Amino acid sequence: MSASTPQVSNNRAILFPGQGSQFVGMGRDLYETFPIARQTIDEADAILSSMPPSLPSSPQQEKGYLKKVMFEGPQEELTRTENAQPAILTTSIALLRVLETEQGLDLKESCRFALGHSLGEYSALVATRALSLADAVRLVRIRGDAMTKAVTDKKGMTAMSALVVRVSKLDDLVKAMHDIQLELLSTGEIAEIANINSSFQVVISGTVKGVDHASKSLQFRKIAAKAVDLPVSAPFHCSLMEPAARVMKDALADIQFQQPIIPVISNVQAQPIASSNDISGLLVQQVTDTVQWSQSMANLHSRQHDISDYICIGPGKVICNLLRKEYPLDTIRSISTVEDIKQWKL
Repeated sequence: MSASTPQVSNNRAILFPGQGSQFVGMGRDLYETFPIARQTIDEADAILSSMPPSLPSSPQQEKGYLKKVMFEGPQEELTRTENAQPAILTTSIALLRVLETEQGLDLKESCRFALGHSLGEYSALVATRALSLADAVRLVRIRGDAMTKAVTDKKGMTAMSALVVRVSKLDDLVKAMHDIQLELLSTGEIAEIANINSSFQVVISGTVKGVDHASKSLQFRKIAAKAVDLPVSAPFHCSLMEPAARVMKDALADIQFQQPIIPVISNVQAQPIASSNDISGLLVQQVTDTVQWSQSMANLHSRQHDISDYICIGPGKVICNLLRKEYPLDTIRSISTVEDIKQWKL
C-alpha cells in the first residue's frame, strides 16, 4: 500500500497539542515548503491582523505579525497566551492540511476519533470540519486575551504547578485536593486541578499561596514526588478563569458549529461530543473546568473503543511523550516538521 492510499482503521485517533508546545521557528519549514501551509498560515495571519490588538501598544495588527512571532520570536512574545494559542492552532492545521494534500490522509476514513488538549480541542474541531479555521483563529485569540485579562487584578499572584504523581496515587491525589480546597476556603486562596494529564502527571492552578500550599501538602502526604512551577501568564482551568468563561460564552454565541465528520472527545467529559449543539457550552465549560486528558485516553484505550494507534499533529512532542510513557506498546507518531511529513506512512 502506498503512503498516499487511505487506510481504514478501527483503532486510530488523531490528537492535537495545547499551550506549552509552542517554540520559535514553528511552522517555518512548512511555510517555505508547501503552498497549502503558506495559504493556511497567511489566512490566519490576515484574520488576526484585522482584529483589535490585545494591548493598545501591541504590534498584533501589523500584517505578517503572526508569521514573524512564530518564525522569529522572541520567545517571550510567542509565549504570551494571546499569541501562543492562535500560533499553535495555525501550525497544527497547516500540518494536517499538508498531510491531506501531499500524502492523501483522509481523516474520515483513517481515524475513529479526534481530540485536542485544552486549546487543541479547537484544532480538533477545525480538523473534523465542525468549525472553520477563520472562526477558530478569532476565538482562540479572544480566549487567550480573556484568560490573561481575567487575572489582571491579581497582579501576578497566580500560579500553575505540574506534579509528578507517585505510582497508583492518582485517586488519592484527587481526594486530597478536595480536602486541601476545604482547608483553603477560609483563606481566600485557591488551588484546583487544572489538568489530569496521565496517571503520573497532574497540573494544579490557582493563587500563588494556594498552589504552594497544595504542592507542599501533596508531597508531605507522599502522594506527589515533586512539583515544577510552570511559566504561564494565567492560572488556566480553574475558577479564577470565570471572567474569561463569560467572554467566551458571548464570543461563541453566534458561531455555527457543524457535526464533526468523526467524533471529537470533549476535554471536560472525556467522552465524544454527542451533538454539534453541545459544542459551544462545552468550550465555555472547558475554560474553568479540569482537562480530563488521562480519562479521555483511558476511555479510548478501553475494551469498548480499543484505540491503540495515535497520530499527534502539531508543534512539539508533549502529548506524544505523555502517551509513550503511559502506553508504551501503542503506535504513537508525531507529525511536527517537514521531515515527519516526508517520512509519513499510514
